Amino acid sequence: MASVEITGLRKLYGDVVALSDINISIASGSFYTLLGPSGCGKTTLLRTIAGFHAQNSGSIAIDGASIENLPAYRRDVGMVFQDYAVFPHLSVRDNVGFGLKQRKVAKSETAARVDEVLATVQLEAFADRMPHALSGGQQQRVGLARAIVIRPKVLLMDEPLSNLDARLRVDLRTELRHIQQTLGITTVYVTHDQEEALAMSDTVCVMHNGVIQQAASPVDIYLAPANRFVATFVGGTNFLGVDQTGATPRLLSGGADLSGLIREPLPAAVTAAIRPEVLRVRIGEVAPGQHEITIPATLRDVSFIGREMEIFATTAAGETIKVVARPDPAVIRLAVGSEIMLTFGRDDLLFFEDTPTGRRLT
Repeated sequence: MASVEITGLRKLYGDVVALSDINISIASGSFYTLLGPSGCGKTTLLRTIAGFHAQNSGSIAIDGASIENLPAYRRDVGMVFQDYAVFPHLSVRDNVGFGLKQRKVAKSETAARVDEVLATVQLEAFADRMPHALSGGQQQRVGLARAIVIRPKVLLMDEPLSNLDARLRVDLRTELRHIQQTLGITTVYVTHDQEEALAMSDTVCVMHNGVIQQAASPVDIYLAPANRFVATFVGGTNFLGVDQTGATPRLLSGGADLSGLIREPLPAAVTAAIRPEVLRVRIGEVAPGQHEITIPATLRDVSFIGREMEIFATTAAGETIKVVARPDPAVIRLAVGSEIMLTFGRDDLLFFEDTPTGRRLT
């Protein structure tokens, strides 16, 4: 196990800033995920740690020892790639042992370590098969085994599940997390899949335009997003306009008084946010409870997707609202254009400065 410290890291491609002042502290033995949309800098950061890219400034240290001037093969990291990267002409056993052979590890020790890691990734029965006889998930396990058999201080994983089908991704992410915890190996993982990041990680680091937006536990990332971008990217959020022209701020839709919900002085423009799963759909007139807010809306679509339904509605202010709820036959049968009421708790509202990356207000 090893800690990773990244300080003031900056990477340029010509005039394009790929990474801007990256500061990260990764605890020994933790699972740290870099999450963000395509082009946000997460893969560039991972490959800079690996030594495939050279930063323009800043430092990278593993267990307190600087590695930024070391070539990739001397950084003591293992890498798992998106495209499996197995050697098609080598058996599973020889693929896994390739790195040990390159390091001139004795044959007897190589055999013992390969057998051990094949058992860890549940591939003992496939040791003598060729890659073409394996499924995508099995090939990815070969890539993982090859990375961990060298016993690196840090394991780097670049979207390793993105080429697999949805069901297999869910199954394999559970296995990957279990293996990581069993080995206790410090892992830096790249993904654009928010659900994957939340399910697997000790810490999620959300990136946008080469800048870290927030690094926190999955629970804090979801329940207390630092800014509007994080709230939008992780989990999806409905945004509601706030009317600040009167003595107290009110929602544009429904006119609910927001007094006492925002403690700090209001900036020039504020937007309210509510997660889809905390909204409830009511049919007919509804009197809000003491700590509830109710907004009238017009039904636009209902999608039944098995264990839940997705409802889309439009408020009088023209805002599109998404609701995720348990299936309700009465709602599913409603005609498009029906008038409904959306109800939620006052304390479920979040508030942000009304800019694309506006900070969350307390």
